[in-house]
Amino acid sequence: MSEPANDTPGVDLTDPASFHHWTPVTLRFSDQDSLGHINNVAYAVYAEAGRVEFVQGILDALKQPDEVFMLASVRIDFKTQMHYPGTVDVGTCVLHLGNSSITIGAGLFKDGNVVATVESVIVFVDAETGNSKPMPDSVRAALQEGPRIVEG
Repeated sequence: MSEPANDTPGVDLTDPASFHHWTPVTLRFSDQDSLGHINNVAYAVYAEAGRVEFVQGILDALKQPDEVFMLASVRIDFKTQMHYPGTVDVGTCVLHLGNSSITIGAGLFKDGNVVATVESVIVFVDAETGNSKPMPDSVRAALQEGPRIVEG
């Protein structure tokens, strides 16, 4: 699999200063595996919570009825084990705007320490054909304003 293009190569997903958007997620007892640490699948759920809150906050206000976007890929780099109880703080930023896609970066932090980094690609698709289509200009403009794309 190829690496997603990163418009902001100076972004360090392991550094909390790279993020302007944060989502706290409470760790659940049921997130543990038989070894007593948080299961790898739960990391994907935490990243999803941050990504969905971030993307919905930007895109839902702009979304037209015929606009559909979906998750195309997720890559998680595990940095260290995490244990219950507590909260994981998910920092989220835009790494890259493609023609029809957005690459979202995330850092997962527990007690101020990075536990994982995540890159996700969201693609705009035609609702009838399922084929990718160009990102709407209004969405591109909204994503380019303010601190949503982290400067490297």
